[in-house]
Amino acid sequence: MGKYFVITDTSSKACPLIIILVLVLNGVLIFAAQLNDLDYKIHIVHLGAKKHNTPELVTESHYQILESILGSKEAAKNSIVYSYRHGFSGFAAKLTASQAKNLSVHREVLSVVPSRILRLKTTRTFDYLGLLPSSPKGVLNDTNMGSEAIIGVIDSGIWPESQSFNDTGLGPIPKRWKGQCVSGDRFNASIHCNKKLIGAEFFTEGLTDVRNGRYDFTLEDEFRSSRDGVGHGTHVAAIAAGSFVANVGYNGLAGGTARGAAPHGRIAMYKACWGGVGCVTPDILKAMDHSIRDGVDVISISIGTDAPASFDIDQSDIAFGSFQAVMKGIPVVCAAGNEGPNAQTIDNVAPWIITVAATSMDRSFPIPITLGNNLTILGEGLNKFPEDGFADLILADEMLESSIAQGQTKDKIVLAFTPDNMAIRKADSIKKAGCAGMIYAQSVIDPTYCSGFDVPCAVVDYEFGTDILYYIQTTDVPKVKIGSSKTLVGQPIATKVARFSCRGPNSVSPAILKPDIAAPGVNILSAVSDVYEFMSGTSMATPVVSGIVGLLRQTHPDWSPGAIRSALVTTAWKTDPFGEPIFSEGSTRKLADPFDYGGGLVNPEKVSSPGLVYDMGFDDYLHYLCSADYDDESISKLLGKPHNCSSPKPSMLDFNMPSITIPSLTGEVTVTRTVTNVGPVDSVYRPVVEPPLGIELEVNPKTLVFGSNITKITFSVNVRTRHRVNSDYYFGSLGWTDGVHNVTIPVSVRTKILRNYV
Repeated sequence: MGKYFVITDTSSKACPLIIILVLVLNGVLIFAAQLNDLDYKIHIVHLGAKKHNTPELVTESHYQILESILGSKEAAKNSIVYSYRHGFSGFAAKLTASQAKNLSVHREVLSVVPSRILRLKTTRTFDYLGLLPSSPKGVLNDTNMGSEAIIGVIDSGIWPESQSFNDTGLGPIPKRWKGQCVSGDRFNASIHCNKKLIGAEFFTEGLTDVRNGRYDFTLEDEFRSSRDGVGHGTHVAAIAAGSFVANVGYNGLAGGTARGAAPHGRIAMYKACWGGVGCVTPDILKAMDHSIRDGVDVISISIGTDAPASFDIDQSDIAFGSFQAVMKGIPVVCAAGNEGPNAQTIDNVAPWIITVAATSMDRSFPIPITLGNNLTILGEGLNKFPEDGFADLILADEMLESSIAQGQTKDKIVLAFTPDNMAIRKADSIKKAGCAGMIYAQSVIDPTYCSGFDVPCAVVDYEFGTDILYYIQTTDVPKVKIGSSKTLVGQPIATKVARFSCRGPNSVSPAILKPDIAAPGVNILSAVSDVYEFMSGTSMATPVVSGIVGLLRQTHPDWSPGAIRSALVTTAWKTDPFGEPIFSEGSTRKLADPFDYGGGLVNPEKVSSPGLVYDMGFDDYLHYLCSADYDDESISKLLGKPHNCSSPKPSMLDFNMPSITIPSLTGEVTVTRTVTNVGPVDSVYRPVVEPPLGIELEVNPKTLVFGSNITKITFSVNVRTRHRVNSDYYFGSLGWTDGVHNVTIPVSVRTKILRNYV
């Protein structure tokens, strides 16, 4: 029998208490364990659906599960930092790697994942989309500007003094609201919350853990409250549901009235993102848990990770929390990510999430660049400086290193080609060393690159950059002057899917089309504090859709999240609002396809009357989970009740998405979809088929006849390939029309004669 001794070391106050358990066995000293605070890391323990309706009982069950691993209830209580007990069941706890491993095999545990850090991913936007308050029969008029919509935003907080959050003209807070405003650093709940900003909470346990308890709020210009130290959350919230604010602009550009998609909607801010760190998953999940409890109509999440995309349930905390929200009827809208334009970079790919890509819109900021030979080229950018006469023009090449060091660029305007990060850093070093102005030549123009510059700045593409370079090389003393930016709205400005917007296909489940929909996300002017600034990203596109979903939930409160997603997809524009094609920015320009923008550009005035919807409910999500090879035990834990998948398992191709994506077609396959009539009772629909190149589509039945007793009809599509080699994806569409409604879904097919897996 061995003997145990406990040795404690408290010799240094600067070091944490170390307890070493020594086992003496047969005369040999064995160091059994070393418990050090630094060995502990927050892990999220997913348990699935709740087994108790009382939150206190849910938390008690969490203690019992962890007690079986840690040995006592007191140890369990000390370990748990969050109990997820409202929308779903789970907890975040400080655990060692071995404790997490032991807990992962507990019979009630679905998965155990370590804490991760995720990243945060206007005056014109809604006019461009046709969402007009002046329209007497539009969705804004029908919903009183969204006055009953409650939009939950999980982000970096909010700047409550911004005029975008004034509550002038708003009625009482909706009675179903169960949330709260929490006071904190420079945030007084009784002063800063109102009938617009009706909820504000912040979550710091994950933040504290990743910084080992040493996050410096002052150093990071942050606030231990819902107040926004970054500006991102304020910007996003104002896009979704900002109030009307007249005479907004940025240094004289983009002037007009700022407003959100739902100008009278209510905002609930859940701060889980922090300056200098990002968004920590235990805090995100706690925010989702509270938003479900509080009664929001939609959850907006402009957060994501880098490729590879996370799996649906057992790894991605956003996907897990979103599943539970959707099961309770709350749509979740997420950003597609900003790591485009390469294929398979798309994020937030779970099929119950509405994933949003970003486009530009019909607004640009041209800048006249006049060369010494009086040739004027139109660049772009947000240049706030007035024209200041001609200055010497030089090229930022390898010969400039010594010139930079000697300060010889100070009175010169510099042309810099920026094909890669090294060139960008070199150009930035010139700007920091001092110059009279900068002209950036980029393969894809990003006008926001000039934001915040303290010298005149413009951006041109390589074609115009080469023209300027030729002038430099053929002129003894090249000169240039940069004018100030102007605002140009409407045609002929073309709409494009932004270069940064992540692209499909879906790398996790290739048969599930992602993104779902696109919205404006380039050069969006919105509040960041008391002022308004431009930001670009799928982060900005996401709240556009979130606000529209909030409006849609008021016009159709009985629609499921699946029906809402279907309505967005099937009514979307495949062109811009003027009927012009939408292009996709990238290394080569091309027409946009479903992997760029999903169903297309969101069309807010059509979405409330789609005619038919591809609805999804409990059984449909079971279909997906079984087809994705999740085992019966995991699915049962997720749902909170026993479930056994059928044998053979269902095909993912038959999952009732408002799209058809076939990643590996050999010969032919038949897929099925079910549509629900949400239009006139006695509607009759006929198919409109545009097959992908080299693909044959045969639809049965040829007519869908609805009536008072027939609201759902299942149809089949036989898909055959004529290709005899492995192909890339080809795109088409399948529509149903009754003469009034055109219910169109994208079709994406790739022929695989030789399979990758045998």
